[in-house]
Amino acid sequence: MHDLDKALADIVAIRSQIARDTAFRGLGSAALAATGVLALATACGQALWLGDPIARPLLFFGLWIATACAAGGLIGIETVRRSRRLHSGLADAMVWNAIEGFLPAAGAGACLAVVIARFAPDEIWMLPGLWQVLVGLGLFASARILPRAVQGAGAWYLLAGLTVLAIASESRALSPWLMGLPFAVGQGWLALVMSNAGGVDGDL
Repeated sequence: MHDLDKALADIVAIRSQIARDTAFRGLGSAALAATGVLALATACGQALWLGDPIARPLLFFGLWIATACAAGGLIGIETVRRSRRLHSGLADAMVWNAIEGFLPAAGAGACLAVVIARFAPDEIWMLPGLWQVLVGLGLFASARILPRAVQGAGAWYLLAGLTVLAIASESRALSPWLMGLPFAVGQGWLALVMSNAGGVDGDL
């Protein structure tokens, strides 16, 4: 029984190592492009109907959090479907490896939102730029299993976030466009990267 347990543990370790060393093909360009369109649609809707975002920060960020959840669900559903088809028995390990790359950035973004809202509400204008910087860092962390070209999209998010912080610092205001445009461009960039890497199959 001890030998059997050891053999099973060795198999799990080997599968995990293979999953870490295999390029992840679960991300499809269709869902990524759709999330970019979703970000642009949210920015347009807020620009037309929200009024002054700084006067309604909970609604402003609530809509963006809802958009992020919808985008995450869309990408997640497609990722699981594609991974099970393309990676077969390694699908679960591959998906978890992909999640591990983004999880620290996502957790940091959520914690920043809570801390700023609770202890520094006057600095809430910084959140859009900080979130974009964190997305860029998450993409850099995931480059080990994704096509290397995602580092270009990571650099875009990093530079866009720093630029948004610089622009917003002048008025300390919230802008739907400073949130929506960087994400629309960034997600479109990622969709193009995955398309060039063979990630298009029309799934959504």
